[in-house]
Order: sequence, then C-alpha cells, then structure tokens
Amino acid sequence: MLPVLDKPVIHYVVQEAVDSGLDEILIIVGHGKDSILDYFDRHPMDSSNSGFDIDEIPEIFFVRQREPKGLADSIRYAEKFTGDEPFVVLLGDTIYKSQTKRTVTSDLLDAYYSNPKETVMIERVVKDKIKDYGIISGRKKPDGIWEIDDVIEKPDPSSAPSDMGITGIYVLNPGIYDVIRGLKPGKNGEYQLSDALKIIANKTGLRGSEINGQRFDIGTKELWIRTFLEFARQDPRFRDIVG
Repeated sequence: MLPVLDKPVIHYVVQEAVDSGLDEILIIVGHGKDSILDYFDRHPMDSSNSGFDIDEIPEIFFVRQREPKGLADSIRYAEKFTGDEPFVVLLGDTIYKSQTKRTVTSDLLDAYYSNPKETVMIERVVKDKIKDYGIISGRKKPDGIWEIDDVIEKPDPSSAPSDMGITGIYVLNPGIYDVIRGLKPGKNGEYQLSDALKIIANKTGLRGSEINGQRFDIGTKELWIRTFLEFARQDPRFRDIVG
C-alpha cells in the first residue's frame, strides 16, 4: 500500500493486469494487510477520485497466506482459483512501464503462447545486484526468447552463470503446483519459486522473455524513494516540483 504519487503500488499492479487483458484477479495477502482489501471496496467517494478508475477494474478475489513461507508457498494458495488453466503471477512490490503501447505482461503472454511452457520475464542485472536475483543459465534463440536450462538463486557474482535475472512476472502452467508441493524449505524456512523453476527447467523446459520497458522495484525504502521521484519527474503535475 505504499503510495507512488497518488496511488498505492497495488493499484499499479492491478492496472497492469487489467491493461493486459486479465479479467480474473486473485490477490494473496498476508497478516496485517487488510488495507489492501479495503482499498478495492467501492465507496461513495470513489466517483470523485478520478485517479481510481474503479469501473475498469474487474471483480477481485482475496485469500490470506496464513504465514510468510515464501513466494512458492503463496502461489500454492491460488490452485483452486486457477484450476487447470495457465496463469500470470505479478509481484506486489514492482511497477512496470512499457516502451510501447502494450504492457510488458502482454509481451510475456505472447512469448508464452508461442510455445506454452512456463515463461518468465528477465532482464540484464548489474554485477553488484546479481546476488539479489534468481539468475538464469541458458541461450538466446534467434526469435529473442531464451531457453533456460537452470536457475541459480542469488549466486555470488563471481560464479553466476550469466547476468540475466528473473523479474517479477511469470506465466505458469498448473503443473507448477505439484512441483511446489514437492519442494523442501530453503533459506529461512521459505519455499522459493526459483527452486520450483529450476525443476521445471530440467523437466519440461523454461523460457525467458526480456523486458521491453522499465521495472520499478519498491522493495526497500531507497528503491521506493527513487521510484516516487522518477514518477513525479514524468508527471506534468509534479515535474516542476522535483526538477
């Protein structure tokens, strides 16, 4: 719920989904996140809040993750919602701006449907940040899509297989749930999605599509401040204030 200008980050995430043609949305929330549910309730004041655009937002469902046990565990809660269909995962601490009129999620969906294997958004990572990402090993094909053969979670930069890291958008098949159920807990007792993707890469194949746009991570205070200021610079209402 951290604000970026006049909207919380979760608004941008849902808007990314809507603009990508996704009309069924499940938000998985943790303890103490009731404000997210409240935000998407309709109130009389919504009609006067032109920034909300609530009429464009489809029905949204919520489920609570009982305890923080990692991204793979949170995805497990969506199984009854997604059923036997592929689905998109968007992280709640990341905003995307496309370089084109299409969303970056739309580009990833195109990559997925060209060969319906699990497909992840990737980008080149500067050396001192490699330790913070799931880094892929693989090859880039002539069509621009990467065939991924391994995923290394937060490697030391000196031993990383590449400088291509997985970002916060994934198109997954329902078979991922069986993989997640078979995972063992990793660091801090959490179930890592990168461990599941490593298995997928070795078993059925994993693909990567490079982001065509900007990714704004608000996972730390410093990153949130940078994002806030950058959005202000790009908005004519606030451009003169921040310079």
